[in-house]
Amino acid sequence: VISLLNSYAGLAAAATGFAIGNNVLIIAGALEGAGGFILSIIMSKAMNRSFANVIFGAFGAAPSSKPGAKGDVKEPKSITPEDAATQLAYAGSVVIIPGYGMAVAQAQHTCRELDELISKKGGEVKYAIHPVAGRMPGHLNVILSEAGIDYGALLTDVDDANRVLATADVAIVIGANDIVNPDAEDDKSSPLYGMPIFRPWTARTVFVIKRGKGTGFSGVENPLFTRDNTLMLYGDAKGVLGSLIKEIKALDEGH
Repeated sequence: VISLLNSYAGLAAAATGFAIGNNVLIIAGALEGAGGFILSIIMSKAMNRSFANVIFGAFGAAPSSKPGAKGDVKEPKSITPEDAATQLAYAGSVVIIPGYGMAVAQAQHTCRELDELISKKGGEVKYAIHPVAGRMPGHLNVILSEAGIDYGALLTDVDDANRVLATADVAIVIGANDIVNPDAEDDKSSPLYGMPIFRPWTARTVFVIKRGKGTGFSGVENPLFTRDNTLMLYGDAKGVLGSLIKEIKALDEGH
């Protein structure tokens, strides 16, 4: 919706250009208007929702509990920063999946520090960026670039990112939720069903950095958090990443 409003602002600028006879304003406004509209369409497709549904509809309420689910509820497993740091220090390939939580915590610079530590120890770090992650399109790309992260390390195509995830030693989900929800592929009753998502669970180990046990923007539970190879690191993204950096450095000093 914000992207569409941005498009309208461009069209208003173009109309003003016609009114005052300013060709630069006409061209700039038309480009901004077209860009905002195209981006709105791309985001709608990335959420598997029609453009009209995004503008006029509410994002589905959480479905009622699945039959037989009661009594068989698994609890997420947590891990300490010390143990997580040990795995990261010796990981050959790491994929970071940032989301809104990372943007809110302004953890991009801390994330870059972790990236550098892993790279110095011989690991390769990539970033999987979803078209609708971080609330504002392009927001995550901007803040990661601002932190000095190489643009070549960003995987902005969902299929390409999933191919890299399938061979990764560790996937780190930082403040993301709906874009890594397996129900988008497995549960036809989910409002997320059909939405293109990342598959971090195909990596050997998944670390999820999250403030608490709440749901994402869609309001639905995420079964990724209870998968056998998923481990939770609860807390503010910047603080948790800082703890991981501290523990990896402690490992180096211990050796």
